[in-house]
Parts: sequence; C-alpha cells; structure tokens
Amino acid sequence: MSIDVLQTKIRKMKNPSMVGLDPILDLLPTHIREQAYAEHGETLKGAAEAYRVFCFGILDALKDIVPATKVQTGCFQALGFEGVRVMEAVIQYAKDLGYYVLMDTMRGDIDCTAEALAQSYFGGVKVGENTYLPYPCDAVMTNSYLGSDGIMPFTRYCKEGKNVFLLAKTSNKSSREVQDLLSGDRIVYQVIMDLAMRWSIDLFGKNGYSEIAVAVSGKHPKVLEELRRKYDRLFFLIPGYGAQGANGRDVQYGFDRFGHGAVVCAGRSILYAYAKHGSTGEDYAACAREAAERMKEDIGKFVTVL
Repeated sequence: MSIDVLQTKIRKMKNPSMVGLDPILDLLPTHIREQAYAEHGETLKGAAEAYRVFCFGILDALKDIVPATKVQTGCFQALGFEGVRVMEAVIQYAKDLGYYVLMDTMRGDIDCTAEALAQSYFGGVKVGENTYLPYPCDAVMTNSYLGSDGIMPFTRYCKEGKNVFLLAKTSNKSSREVQDLLSGDRIVYQVIMDLAMRWSIDLFGKNGYSEIAVAVSGKHPKVLEELRRKYDRLFFLIPGYGAQGANGRDVQYGFDRFGHGAVVCAGRSILYAYAKHGSTGEDYAACAREAAERMKEDIGKFVTVL
C-alpha cells in the first residue's frame, strides 16, 4: 500500500483517523486478563494472550469506521518473544480486516541493521531457498535522527508501495529539548522536514504527496499550521489527539483545503474509553467504537474530507 491508498481509505470512510494499538496490561479489562491467566497462568504468555484478545476486539469494533491502525511495537516487545508472537498475529489480523497498518518502531540504526529491519518489514528475510515476511505492514515509523544511513534502507521500498514515517515534531513534553533547538537558521524539526523533501525525489504519488511521511504533533497547532503551509507535499501523521490534549480544532491545521494530507492518531482515549464510563470493561469494544465515532465527529467539525 502507499499514501495514495491510505488517502483513498480515508476518503471512503470520510474519517482521517488512526487507532493506536498501545496495550497496557494494567489498563486492560479485568475479565480479559483473568481469562488469559486462567488458560496460561500469570505469565508473559498469559499477558500476551490478553493483548491479543483485547486488540482483536478493538480491530473488530472499528473496522468499518477507522481506516488505519498504528501498532506500538514497544508494548508487545516488552513481553519478550510471547509478545512479539502476538504482535505478528495482530498485524496480520489488522491486514485481513483491511486496515492500513503502520508499525511504530520509533527505531533508528546504522545502515546494516536498518537494512535487516527493512527486510523484516518490507522486503522479506531469506532463509535458504525460502523468504519470510515476519511483519507484513504497510509502513514503518522510524527515528530520523541518525540521518540517511538509518532511513535509506527503508525508503527504497517506497517505490514498491510501502511508506516510511519520520519523527519530526513529536507530542511528548521533552521533545523541545532536542527538536526545538536552533540549527543554523532553522529549527531541528525543520531540518528533518527538509530532509524528508530531499529524500522524496521520484517518490510522489498521484495525490501529490510523498511516500515519505512525517509525524507532527497536534499539540502545537501554530507549528502544525506553519509546517503544513511550507511542506505542502508531505503527508502528516498527527499524534497527540485525545489523552495527550489535542482536539479537532488543533489538528485541523495539518490538512489541506480538501481535507487531505494527514491522518490523526489516538490510542488511550479510544482503547480505554470504557474506564470513563465506570464500566467493568465487558463493553470495552462498544465504548471504543463510540469514542472513535466522537473523534470522527470532532475532527469533522473543522475538516471536511472531499
């Protein structure tokens, strides 16, 4: 898939949103944990099974209203190989349901390691005469602060329908400690945006946007507006919605006049919406769907997807 395909899915559902799958064991509904522990014990395997059941339920509930999902690899990897096994299952399940799948690795590494990772996500890992694709996703979020050595192994797959998302201006509080520093006559996050444009030669899709996308926080609407105006050919992933404080009024500045060019990601505000209702979690999937619909409505007050 490519940014063109993601944009088409967004237009079809009239919903420029993405659900972040960031499972946290203590926040999962009690009945899901208890059932998993009953089958596998209070073990990493039991915790991983709870993640699988929970994420499958979320994906089932949102499949006809949310076009994309972001899988937070760190949440799964924290459970060791059992978590990675479940992560693979979640990725495949999301693909089977028709989601655009972004792997949020936030990882950057030297060229040889980056090449190995790119193969595992996009190209396939060859073992003897066989080739395996452990993580069949559409896109990967990478840490862009190692420069081109850590990015080029991924971008060469952009011509094959894959996407690379670069961290530029993130939503965490301490991002300003690095990303807001001056670098000559530019701010560091602007350097990343400029590099994304430089690396995008011959990678622009039919909709005019590069297959290399950038993450720009919705918590900084003035910055978002400025960057949208200057970098009108870069597709934006906008984190920070919901639990981190951004809303539809804030994120509107990441879109062009046609309501294109961006997707807004929310995780906790959707995944754990049941907790706000004082629910025990038996209805967590229904509550997640309701939260996703509210998010769509909120963004729709300010952004019209044509």
